[in-house]
Amino acid sequence: MKVTPTRLPEVLIFEPRIFGDERGFFLESFRQAVFDEAVGRHFDFVQDNHSHSRRGVLRGLHYQLDPMAQGKLVRVTQGRVFDVAVDLRRSSPRFGQWVGVELSGENHRQLWVPPGFAHGFLVLSDSADFLYKTTNYYAPQAERCIRWDDPVLGIDWPDAGVAPQVSAKDAQGVSLTQAEVFA
Repeated sequence: MKVTPTRLPEVLIFEPRIFGDERGFFLESFRQAVFDEAVGRHFDFVQDNHSHSRRGVLRGLHYQLDPMAQGKLVRVTQGRVFDVAVDLRRSSPRFGQWVGVELSGENHRQLWVPPGFAHGFLVLSDSADFLYKTTNYYAPQAERCIRWDDPVLGIDWPDAGVAPQVSAKDAQGVSLTQAEVFA
């Protein structure tokens, strides 16, 4: 497994070794020891989620406050998305900075979004299957959302060929300047 830090060093790209032939391929999508070494500590994953979305669907920017903060290990098994993580730790020198990475069923990349970061993605293909592991359970009372188009963040979302489609709940997201964030 190749591990590459992004410009937000706590956000990591995991790229598995792929073994393929005319029959198809095999890859190891997760190994706890490799993950622990890469992130520098142990996390237990308690929930796996799967979403299916069509082109232009934009989900996020979601996060959960302490004590229900979630780390997410995300990947795409079919299709292509632009995946974003935003540092929401006020004490961080990178507070309010974001990083975006293309994940696809073809590149098999995974992105580690640690607790203390918001997360969102935009579907760039006709459809996409998005899978992710979380380090804490979904807790609606702790869930928060920052607007995907917040000018304070200035995320450079790629053109999906259609206008972004957000849920009514995500459309109610707030600006980073109004958001409850981490210490």
